[in-house]
Amino acid sequence: MSGGVDPEAGNFRNALGAFATGVTIVTTRDGDGRDVGLTASSFNSVSLSPPMVLWSLAKDAASLPAFLTATHFAVHILAADQEDLSLRFAVRGAEKFAGLALERGLAEVPLLPQCTARFQCRTTFRYEGGDHMIFVGTVEQFEHTERPPLVFHGGGYALAVRKAVAEPAGQAEPDSSFSQDFLIYLLARAHFQLFLLLRRDLERHGLSEDQWFVLSILAVSDNRAAAELDGLLWPTGKRATYELLASLTAAGFAQLHGGYDPQARVTLTDKGRDAVIELVAAAKAAEEHAERSLGSAETHVLKRALRAIIRETDPGAPTLLTPLHPE
Repeated sequence: MSGGVDPEAGNFRNALGAFATGVTIVTTRDGDGRDVGLTASSFNSVSLSPPMVLWSLAKDAASLPAFLTATHFAVHILAADQEDLSLRFAVRGAEKFAGLALERGLAEVPLLPQCTARFQCRTTFRYEGGDHMIFVGTVEQFEHTERPPLVFHGGGYALAVRKAVAEPAGQAEPDSSFSQDFLIYLLARAHFQLFLLLRRDLERHGLSEDQWFVLSILAVSDNRAAAELDGLLWPTGKRATYELLASLTAAGFAQLHGGYDPQARVTLTDKGRDAVIELVAAAKAAEEHAERSLGSAETHVLKRALRAIIRETDPGAPTLLTPLHPE
């Protein structure tokens, strides 16, 4: 196990990597000192610096009041041999903690032993997303082992096994027709409709889609050069121009440390970080809404297919990274 939070050392990233399509148990303690916990599969990372994670809970869950008032919670990524523990915490009203050898963490939150990873979090933000509440937590302590994680796939539990990545197959001839089955049309429409769910929140903060992409990159790793931001935005068809970065600075979301220099550093302000936390929660709610008609297996296959398309069609870095020159 390794403790403490040092995202620069890469340990936090490695601990997050223990989560496959996985199975977690989230625990807390209610106002009367009772231990509360449930099995959840909605765990995601938000930011590496500061280290932050999120998960969601249905509004009709009996444990919701406890998590709404708790200052801290703990996320446990279960190990492959903890299927029984997952089933126990998935049952409503059961004596979930009976007979368990618990440890106590921050704010006396119960900690389950022998997990692949554990994250002790301070509740930082709560966001109402449809029929769920999204909880965002700042990770104050974490632990990570090399135990293989428990995976839920295709309606059942599975083991996670490392697999060598095969060489991509040759590209098929593109379909030249333009119809509702045309892949580019489907991808564009899905992107547009997903962003409709998020656009209201962006407009409330006065942010454009381009500005949001810059802030989300900075939330993962702050203090980047403008040219580096441009390279990361390039595959989305956007550019980190001087005008874009200056607009974020003028609005108080970011700080551009320099002028028309591609190596000028860009950092998030406190206002920008607060906005990103809320918007990531809103984006997660939009994603869960979109996945409502999909099972976990279909969602996994969809994301895998999209990653394959991205890999096959990657245009590479732009030939000239000079985004800060005024037009």
